[in-house]
Amino acid sequence: DEDEVSTFHEEHEQERHRRKRRDGDREKRRRGNGRRKGASKEAGEGEEELQARLEKRERGRRRKTKNDQETRGRERDEEEQEVKIKRGKMAKTGKNIKNEKTRKTEEGEGEAEERIAKGKKKHERAKKEEEKEDDGGKRTVKDKKQDVKKKKHKKSLSPEELEKLKEAVDERKKLIQSLRGKPWPMKKKLVTLRESQEFVEKYEGALGKGKGRKLYAYKVMMTKKWMKFQRDFENFKTACIPWEMKIKEIESHFGSSVASYFIFLRWMYGINMILFGLTFGLVMVPEALMGRPYGSIPRKTVPRAEEASAMDFAVLWDCGGYAQYSVLFYGYYNNQRAIGWLKFRMPLSYFLVGVGTVAYSYMVVIRTMARNANESGVGDDNSFNFSWKMFTSWDYLIGNPETADNKFASITTCFKEAILEEQESRKDDNIHLTRFLRVLANFLVLCCLAGSGYLIYFVVRRSQKFALDGLENHTWWERNEVNMVMSLLGMFCPMLFDVISTLENYHPRVALQWQLGRIFALFLGNLYTFIIALMDEINLKREEEKIIKFNITMWEASLYNGTLSENSTAPPITIQPADVPRGPCWETMVGQEFVRLIISDTMTTYITLLIGDFLRAVLVRFLNYCWCWDLEAGFPSYSEFDVSGNVLGLIFNQGMIWMGAFYAPCLPALNVLRLHVSMYLQCWAVMCCNVPQERVFKASGSNNFYMAMLLVILFLSTLPAIYTIVTIPPSFDCGPFSGKKRMFDVIHETLESDFPAWFSKVFSYASNPGLVLPFILLMVLAIYYLQSTSKSYKEANVELKKKLQAVN
Repeated sequence: DEDEVSTFHEEHEQERHRRKRRDGDREKRRRGNGRRKGASKEAGEGEEELQARLEKRERGRRRKTKNDQETRGRERDEEEQEVKIKRGKMAKTGKNIKNEKTRKTEEGEGEAEERIAKGKKKHERAKKEEEKEDDGGKRTVKDKKQDVKKKKHKKSLSPEELEKLKEAVDERKKLIQSLRGKPWPMKKKLVTLRESQEFVEKYEGALGKGKGRKLYAYKVMMTKKWMKFQRDFENFKTACIPWEMKIKEIESHFGSSVASYFIFLRWMYGINMILFGLTFGLVMVPEALMGRPYGSIPRKTVPRAEEASAMDFAVLWDCGGYAQYSVLFYGYYNNQRAIGWLKFRMPLSYFLVGVGTVAYSYMVVIRTMARNANESGVGDDNSFNFSWKMFTSWDYLIGNPETADNKFASITTCFKEAILEEQESRKDDNIHLTRFLRVLANFLVLCCLAGSGYLIYFVVRRSQKFALDGLENHTWWERNEVNMVMSLLGMFCPMLFDVISTLENYHPRVALQWQLGRIFALFLGNLYTFIIALMDEINLKREEEKIIKFNITMWEASLYNGTLSENSTAPPITIQPADVPRGPCWETMVGQEFVRLIISDTMTTYITLLIGDFLRAVLVRFLNYCWCWDLEAGFPSYSEFDVSGNVLGLIFNQGMIWMGAFYAPCLPALNVLRLHVSMYLQCWAVMCCNVPQERVFKASGSNNFYMAMLLVILFLSTLPAIYTIVTIPPSFDCGPFSGKKRMFDVIHETLESDFPAWFSKVFSYASNPGLVLPFILLMVLAIYYLQSTSKSYKEANVELKKKLQAVN
């Protein structure tokens, strides 16, 4: 305490010396100014310029002294405050209180009162500011200081800096959301999470203060709600995917190869729904609602000779009777150019829908192949394959026991696939024996293909003879011999190919592709043999049509050229539509053949499924206990799902739809019904009657092999339809194109009637072969260039990948 008192006295003495020094300086300046004034007066300077100069100097000195006084006053106030603080510390002890009283008496009562007044004012001002900043007395001093800092920080930022700060806050928020999926250590994740949360808390509130606080809060709220809506919408879309859970369950137990078939079936179902919508909405419904009713004209009336049996089940099953004379087939549609009060162009709509369905199918198939190529073109990194499967396969969000069982089975199947892939990559066999067996297998397959083609051609020729003799005189088998033989070949030949493929010792995925190729060749040969036989039958129908057309002309002449007497009162001749003779209508005949083929193929597939899978599984399950050998391990055992046969069945069934839909608009509807039933029936059969394959393998993720075969069959299916549209004249008394030389003449008729003359000229010039052929050549060159560029890019990607692996 004595040291503090001594230091206080020393500081007090120094302060008194400073004041004396300042007072002495002021006196010297006053004396100097007085001497200068006296000297100037004695010198006799009485001129005006000198006075003005002196006045300026005087004003400058006054300003300077005034400023000096203000600065000194500020310094004095600061020093007094410091002294006051020190005196307050010393006032705790009794000696300090005594010194304080002596000091107050020395300084004077006036100065003390001024200081007390200033302190009170400052205290009141600070208190008012605290009351303004306080939000109800609930916030702490630390929060107030942070708010002051945020305000100062925001006021000091420019609009560009504010935008950058907002972007930084948004990035931190995104990082917080995606932090869980980062391949980082847990310690790094926690540190990053804390830093990001502190950053967001520090600057998000600062950005929301001021006039735009409510708007900013509204934006934040709407952003969160929009993100939640997007998540819910994605879940809703996943839930709306047809048969998604069924396919996932099959994939978990049977592998991706079996699941790829059901994914392909679902995709085909979507395509056929679009085709059905086009034909039903633009062809069948307008004709049924706005066209002429049944019985109004001969083409829409059952002939008198067929009326008695027109509703028999056997006739309807054979696509005859009332089914033949309905909107289901080509011959029912009228050639009237515009129908109904809407003046609907029925022939034009029929032609454009037929062309549009094929164009849409091409577009969808090629687009799907391109998307799959992009997805699979990135390349798969097979490094540490088993480690990735071991540590990253399980989904920790699963809460359903059944889903957990499916996931467990799926992981087990994935490990089996990966182990088989590894074994196949390390296999080393006798190459000479393998080559011999593969050549032998291909020779046997060629023999099967040639035999099936000859058998179909022979059966079709027999059916033509039966048709000339009259189908009523033959049995049910002879009437349906062609369809049954084609269905049986499609059922048993794939089994034979499967037995032959055991000689080749291919990888399961390669074996599947070879099997698909062979069944593809079988179905394609059978289909084109059937088409060739149909073309022969079309030629026979056209010859018959010429004869009937001549007979109809003679019949009409005999009706109207009769002579009557003058007094005759007979009623006018009226002819019922059912009594009018008509031509064979080869278009309806083609449509009926395709409908019969689709129905017989569907029934054969379902019967084979029930007998070959279900009854076989029942016998193995219940007779295994009382049989001589183990039925499950030996013959017949449980059946495996035939991926190749089912895929090719789908593809060629779709090919027949594309080929016959122009002559039977009901085919897309039949195929939609078939695919819908097949999905449920085959899913049930797979889960109940089949067992997983012994050699489970991973299917290609893109399924482009299926798409490539579908594209080929689409091209080959549209060739016969295009040939008949362009070259063969339509029937004279049935269909929307009757009376025209070619079916595509409806386009020229529409251009001439509904469009200006210059437009028809432009279209005729554009359709000139001299312009079409160079355009096609240009497209081929562009495709070749793009393919070469894509190939070079793939090679560059492979080289870069090798370099990256070498660096690592």
